[in-house]
Amino acid sequence: MPKLSLGARLFVSHLLVMMVGLGSFIIIAKVSSPRMFVLRLEQLEKRGIFTVRSARTYLVDGFQNAWNRSAILSVIAGAGAAGAVSYVSSKRITQPVKQMKCITQKFAAGDLNERVPESDIPELNQLSLSFNSMASSIGDVEHRRRELISDLTHELRTPLTVMRGYLEELADGRIDGSPELYLRLIKETRRLERLIHDLQELSKAEAGYLSINPQSLQLYPLLASLVERFTDQLLEEGPSLELKCPRDLPPVLADRDRTEQILVNLLGNAIRYTETGSITVQAAKINRQMWISVTDTGVGIAESDLPFIFERFWRADPSRASHSGGTGIGLAIARRLVELQGGRIEVTSELGKGSTFRFYLPLA
Repeated sequence: MPKLSLGARLFVSHLLVMMVGLGSFIIIAKVSSPRMFVLRLEQLEKRGIFTVRSARTYLVDGFQNAWNRSAILSVIAGAGAAGAVSYVSSKRITQPVKQMKCITQKFAAGDLNERVPESDIPELNQLSLSFNSMASSIGDVEHRRRELISDLTHELRTPLTVMRGYLEELADGRIDGSPELYLRLIKETRRLERLIHDLQELSKAEAGYLSINPQSLQLYPLLASLVERFTDQLLEEGPSLELKCPRDLPPVLADRDRTEQILVNLLGNAIRYTETGSITVQAAKINRQMWISVTDTGVGIAESDLPFIFERFWRADPSRASHSGGTGIGLAIARRLVELQGGRIEVTSELGKGSTFRFYLPLA
C-alpha cells in the first residue's frame, strides 16, 4: 500500500475533522430536534393559540423530511467548502517542505548556493532559518576544504619540485653529488615531514582528538627554560631575548607539553621575523586569568591581515613570506591548543614595528 504524502495527509485530516464535526452535529440534531419541535407545539397548544393535535404527526414528519434535506445539502456544501480550503491550506503548508526537498537534491548535485525562502508560518519559518544556517555551514566547510586542498598542493609543490630537479640532474650526470647537495635534499625532506606532522596535529586539534591533560602548572620555570633554549640559538647580531615576569606566578590549569608547544611556536615566529631589536616574554595575572605574551620588534603585520593570521596556510604580505620557512599552520595549531585548554589567543601588530601575540590560561 503506497504511503500518503504530507499534503495528502493534511488534506485527509482536514476532511476527517470536518466530517466528524458535521456528523456529530447531524446526529445530535437528528435526535433532539423532533423532540424539541413537539415540545414547542405542546407549549403553543397550552397557550390556546391553536390546536394541532390532529395534525401533529403530519407536522413532525414534515419537519423531519425538511431537516433531512437540509442536512444532506449542508453535508454536500460543507464537504465541498472544507475540501477546497483544505486543499489550499495543505498546499501552502507543504510548499516550503517541497522547496527544501528540491534544494537538498541540488545540494547533493553540488549546488550549495540555493536557500529556502521565508515562510509566513512561524514553525516552518524557523525550520527554513535552521535549514539555511545548515546550508551556509556546509558551504563554508566545502569552501575551506577546497582552500585546504589548494594550499596543501601549493605547500607540497615547492619541496617536491626542488627535490625532483636535483634528482633529475644527478641522474643525468649534469651535477655531481656533494655533501652540500645532500644537505639541501635533507632540508626539503624535513620540510615535507614537518608539513605532514603539522597537518596531523591540526587535524587532531580541530577534531578534538588531541590529548589534553590539564594539571596545576608553574609557569615561571617553563618560561625561563624556553627563553634560555632560544637564547642559545640567537646570533650575536640578532635580536635579544628576555623574560619579564615575577618568579612567584600563581599556578595555572594547563597541559605542560601543549603549553610548551604554543610558546615554541610563538617564539619561533618572533625569531624568524625579527632580525634586530628585542623579543620579550611576559606573564601577568589579570582577574582569574594568566596572560602570557610574546612581543617582538620585527616586520609586523598589516592591519588588514590581522583577522586572518590564525587561518591555516595563511601568510601575510610577501615580505613576511620571504622570511618564512614554516608550514603556515603553526598559528592555527596554537590557537586550537589554547582553546582546548579553556583560553583565548589574540594578536596586535603594526607593520614595520613589531607584533604582540598573547594568550591566557585559567588559574589552577
